[in-house]
Amino acid sequence: MRSGNPVLDRLDDVGRTERQVLGVGTADVMTVADVVGRTVALLLVTGVTAAVAWVAVPQATWISAALAGSALASLAVVLVISLRQVTNPPVIIGYAVLQGLLLGVASRAFELVYPGIVVQAVVGTFGVFLGMALLYRAGLVRATPRLARLVLGTLLGVVAIGLVNLFAYLFTGRQGVAVYSLSDRVGWLPYLFSVVAIIAGALSFILDFDLVERSAANRLPRRYAWYCAFGLLVGLIFLYWQILRLLSYVRR
Repeated sequence: MRSGNPVLDRLDDVGRTERQVLGVGTADVMTVADVVGRTVALLLVTGVTAAVAWVAVPQATWISAALAGSALASLAVVLVISLRQVTNPPVIIGYAVLQGLLLGVASRAFELVYPGIVVQAVVGTFGVFLGMALLYRAGLVRATPRLARLVLGTLLGVVAIGLVNLFAYLFTGRQGVAVYSLSDRVGWLPYLFSVVAIIAGALSFILDFDLVERSAANRLPRRYAWYCAFGLLVGLIFLYWQILRLLSYVRR
């Protein structure tokens, strides 16, 4: 069964092939603890970079263009790492730094308009993540092939529609399923789009947890712990953006 996270979707196939061709010694086997440690490290890098960007990067009239450019650059890095199955720590840490810059600048812009919204979004993001972890550990929500297909299809649809909407906004100024302005009115469609994205992002963690445990049980090489941590970081950042945007809709 595949992961619902598009980043981790092919991890089983790649790991299986590598084990058959190269073999893996006992000392080189990935563990769940390895993934947890690397995920925490990436979150710290992202958080520290975001804090620096929050303080050091000035707000200016070109900030919207900078944010759009950073978002597209981050997407390009995600695609490169995902498609090439990159497990090189400096590359993955570089993604965390890039996202930290983007998060810090954008979050400050939201905070200036809606004081307290960033703390609410951070608490909501980690609350959902921990809630999904507890549900998974308790066996109340199980990773099944049907759930994987549903979540993967929904996430790919959300990302594709979001990209079309972003390009439409950049070239025409029109806003559809996502409202990028911090003050424009919001209809029912952006609310629905954000809620669907949040639910799909939350459920993807169930599939990610299952994939990490199976990868460790199947003796995947240790360097793939970085790749698993990268996938979890992508999921957390995606969820943060959706919650932050939804909170801004509610508060306006």
